[in-house]
Amino acid sequence: MEKHLTVPADREALSALESGDYVYLTGTIYTARDAAHKRMYDNLNQQENIPVDLKDQFIYYLGPTPAKEGQVIGSAGPTTSSRMDKYTPLLLDMGLKGMIGKGKRSQEVIDAMVKNGAVYFAAVGGAGALLSKCIKESEIIAYDDLGTEAIRKLRVEDFPVIVVIDSKGNNLYETAVDDFNHNK
Repeated sequence: MEKHLTVPADREALSALESGDYVYLTGTIYTARDAAHKRMYDNLNQQENIPVDLKDQFIYYLGPTPAKEGQVIGSAGPTTSSRMDKYTPLLLDMGLKGMIGKGKRSQEVIDAMVKNGAVYFAAVGGAGALLSKCIKESEIIAYDDLGTEAIRKLRVEDFPVIVVIDSKGNNLYETAVDDFNHNK
């Protein structure tokens, strides 16, 4: 089913999404990859502040290519989400509600998602140039020293994603395989 969601979004809004839904995101999301996740995780464990209030926010696992002249951002395809799994449960406990990437998540992350009413979305890998057209503004807000892995604040319009794991823990990667095997 196709749905539209304004982001950031709270637990109530996300509870209406189901695994397999096609969703178009409009609003503000943040980017962070491995190095930014590690730095935030370390800061939180040392009782230090992090540069983003994660309450109801979405993080896109993205390290964009440099923007060409006249572009807001370069190619903006997702990176493999499992590389952030070590850090994700803590960020979910801090209020993070949505993650966008590609690939499977650990059971620990799924359990933390259910506990916190969060959703994991997949963006289509290999479609970074097309996805970048949905990004209307991009601003580095933290960790500039990390280069492409710096944290960016993005304004997106109709950014296409698929709900892979909903807030109830239903996992499209598992149900799609089951559906395929039952329809053979």
